[in-house]
Amino acid sequence: MTAQSSPRVKTRVLVNTGHGKGKSSAAFGVMGRAWARGWSVAVVQFVKGGKWQVGEKKRADHLGIEWHTLGDGFTWESEDLDETAATNRHAWEVAKAKLASGDYDLVILDELTYTITYGWVDAAEVVAAVTGRHARTNVVITGRDAAPELVDIADTVTEMRKVKHAYDEGIGARKGIEY
Repeated sequence: MTAQSSPRVKTRVLVNTGHGKGKSSAAFGVMGRAWARGWSVAVVQFVKGGKWQVGEKKRADHLGIEWHTLGDGFTWESEDLDETAATNRHAWEVAKAKLASGDYDLVILDELTYTITYGWVDAAEVVAAVTGRHARTNVVITGRDAAPELVDIADTVTEMRKVKHAYDEGIGARKGIEY
């Protein structure tokens, strides 16, 4: 089928994965672009906890974008992995509802891949919710090690590859750069 005769897909699924920096930053670039086009946008953050005051949330608040930070922090910070799993399963239930609602032109599922990697949510369930999403809803999924099932259903997959990172040299995260 040529580009001329290809059916036009109305919505997209993007996956930003890999071990390099920039997966979430790229997703939040799409968030800004979508807002500028008058789109209704929701962000659901998995894993990341509310103690991180990220610049992207500040921008979302300023723009009136719906934002849910539903994780309890990175797994290596968790004092109770069972609670972390339950928290992220709850975040998935919120995300599923957003995908199906028809209220959003764009839903960003930030760090979703970890919920599958850690076995908290089944890949088939995520695939079913993403492919069965409301027809108006575009989706951006971020996180390392995207499951092959997510890669298969995505329209665009970008893998961020780390070449060098300041953290490896003992340099901590910097406000305005990493968060």
